Amino acid sequence: MVENPFCKLKVLCQGYWQEQDLELGTLAPLDEAISSTVWSSPDMLASQDSQPWTSDETVVAGGTVVLKCQVKDHEDSSLQWSNPAQQTLYFGEKRALRDNRIQLVRSTPHELSISISNVALADEGEYTCSIFTMPVRTAKSLVTVLGVPQKPTISGYKSSLREKETTTLKCQSSGSKPAAQLTWRKGDQELHGELTQVQEDPNGKTFTVSSSVTFQVTREDDGADIICSVNHESLKGADRSTAQRIEVLYTPTAEIRPDPPKPREGQKLLLHCEGRGNPVPQQYLWEKEGSEPPLKMTQESALIFPFLNKSDSGTYGCTATSNMGSYKAYYILNVHDPSPVPSSSSTYHAIIGGIVAFIVFLLLILLIFLGHYLIRHKGTYLTHEAKGSDDAPDADTAIINAEGGQSGGDDKKEYFI
Repeated sequence: MVENPFCKLKVLCQGYWQEQDLELGTLAPLDEAISSTVWSSPDMLASQDSQPWTSDETVVAGGTVVLKCQVKDHEDSSLQWSNPAQQTLYFGEKRALRDNRIQLVRSTPHELSISISNVALADEGEYTCSIFTMPVRTAKSLVTVLGVPQKPTISGYKSSLREKETTTLKCQSSGSKPAAQLTWRKGDQELHGELTQVQEDPNGKTFTVSSSVTFQVTREDDGADIICSVNHESLKGADRSTAQRIEVLYTPTAEIRPDPPKPREGQKLLLHCEGRGNPVPQQYLWEKEGSEPPLKMTQESALIFPFLNKSDSGTYGCTATSNMGSYKAYYILNVHDPSPVPSSSSTYHAIIGGIVAFIVFLLLILLIFLGHYLIRHKGTYLTHEAKGSDDAPDADTAIINAEGGQSGGDDKKEYFI
């Protein structure tokens, strides 16, 4: 019998541990031997507190997953993690498998947590956490690896489409696990495509999905983006789509725009024929009802009237032509009477007259203020009455006591200021 230094069961392992198996990473035979042993001693019955627990994990391929195993009563035993192939990854804090992607996160008597980085699809499976009590107790953790779908591709588009033509586009994406779903839209408008078809990839783990959509194009679809999007939980809401811009060829349209908008007699007028289409119209032909076509006073797509006359009134037509067809637009021209235009001399005289009127107005205001002042200050009168008259008891005495009497007009003087 050989005692297992890593078993920590405080008992001899009954020869199940062989000397040649003492290397790390070869504990699986011991697990199987101990789990198959019938323990009859009541002292060796483990309680529920020594049952480890863990949780299932989902990780995106290329990401990192953390496996956490916990136990309440460790009974002086260590926790161990094994992969789906029953290879021991960690026994306590001791690394058992030489894989640098697997690292120790936390190791205590009650917890053993490890991380696996750069997870691959091959890492998917059931991982086992074990504690070597009597009997050995285990907990399973199912690791699900999500395959990330590739960016979808769109096929089936020709160089250009004609108006009202029906086309079919196909979208495909590989590498998803589980199978992804494909959706279609035209700009912000949803397109109802066929149900997503699923095919297993050669690796036996991921899937290729495909879908097609058929629709009839209109002139409004010229320059529109047909978008195929892949929906999958591994994307976590991120957009993964491909857009195919389509070109639609359609017959032209035209509209006549006058410049100026309200033409008057004597003015210069341009009638612009604005053509639209794909391709854009390259040829424009002007006509007037009642006249022999074509009209020669043209500049590119515009019809020119150097000097409008009343006789120019009438209905005009513009035919815009491309290799997709022709379109004729009409415009009714009504020449209005000329508007009176003030001459430069009359404008000058009006300005001078305004200035003179303003000056006269200021002078009148000044005269009014001056007259008002003179009226309020007409003069001050100063008279020299006979002295002593204030003390006379009556008028006669006052006259007698007056100095010099009232001999003449020189005794009273008047001053004007």
